[in-house]
Amino acid sequence: MTWADACNGAFELIGGLLILNHCRAVLRDKAVAGVSIFSTFIFTIWGVWNIYYYPSLGQWFSFSGGLVIVSANALWIALLLKYRKPPPCPKQ
Repeated sequence: MTWADACNGAFELIGGLLILNHCRAVLRDKAVAGVSIFSTFIFTIWGVWNIYYYPSLGQWFSFSGGLVIVSANALWIALLLKYRKPPPCPKQ
């Protein structure tokens, strides 16, 4: 493991833990406000790419951290979809 792999993997792991904190907040509040599902989706797709890319570079610590962040993002997207507010009813 190189220093760069360890550093990047640590950022990935910490990022995943912080995203799990977002999940905890959504579960506590049972509501979502001001969060873009699209943005989270893009970062999740990037994470899926990283899960492919890191092993090709032999960066196994980054790969492990990438698994955490992609899993946390996928959970967050699921919670965002579950707890999003329905659109307002049109006025009669």
